[in-house]
Amino acid sequence: MPDYLIATSSTSDLPRTWLDGHNVPFIPYTYTVNDELREDDCREESRAAVYTGMRAGDRLKTSMINEFVYYDFFKQLLDTGKDVIFLDMSREMSVSFVNANKAAERIRPEYPKQKLYVMDTYCISGGLGLLVEKMVQRMEAGAGFDEVIAWGEENKLKIAHRFTVDDLNYLKAGGRVSNASALVGSLLSIKPVLYVPDRGTLDVVKKARGRKAALRTIIDSVLHDLSKIDCTGTTFHILHADCRADAEYVRDEIRKAYPQVGEITITSLGVVIGAHCGPGLLTVFYLCESRQPE
Repeated sequence: MPDYLIATSSTSDLPRTWLDGHNVPFIPYTYTVNDELREDDCREESRAAVYTGMRAGDRLKTSMINEFVYYDFFKQLLDTGKDVIFLDMSREMSVSFVNANKAAERIRPEYPKQKLYVMDTYCISGGLGLLVEKMVQRMEAGAGFDEVIAWGEENKLKIAHRFTVDDLNYLKAGGRVSNASALVGSLLSIKPVLYVPDRGTLDVVKKARGRKAALRTIIDSVLHDLSKIDCTGTTFHILHADCRADAEYVRDEIRKAYPQVGEITITSLGVVIGAHCGPGLLTVFYLCESRQPE
């Protein structure tokens, strides 16, 4: 058994079955549905129910995790006697990262013989999930605490994040897109294509005319990235907010162009990220040479 833990937050958007199966503790974000408080439990059925509700008019709001909740979470982990690596979403996307660091600074003196490392991942959603997955794989293969951290720091900016949404108003309302104003006044048929650059923000990089064109833009960008590396065995996480058919189309196009790639998973987008993106969001995450907008 390793002498350390890798932990994350619910916004890694990993399925609960995977988190439980690999003994990865997670701290849940909270959200409200029409003012009813709920906890992000990372379960597929919870995610599906939320998107069904959003399409019917439910209003969602999310909250950051405060310093004291992080403190209690870290205490539970350190009480196991093990060192801890913790990965949350990019500091540019949530104040929660700052609160996690404050909690870590408070609690470290209480456990002087243990290490607590809080990584600024510059990742969100399934990109964060992919980083967690790869680091857990190395831990399970016998890599040490410092070795796993070094791999994560070296490779976190090689995780591509590609998105499209049906309605940019969700992102605009939450202030999560740095250049959303560029799309103000666009026709309803215009669908934005987005990505996460090295600084960990969420940027609009292209306006596609129609959903199919937006999906094709994402596919072409993925294939361009794959053309620059040996993609044999490369794994993909495709996440969707109530648009599985589109996710399967993207998966099949990638597999058709590069049959040698590895596993391509399709799961529902996490609730907290989905609250800021709305139904119809589709994302693709994978390791590449470096993050590029197109």
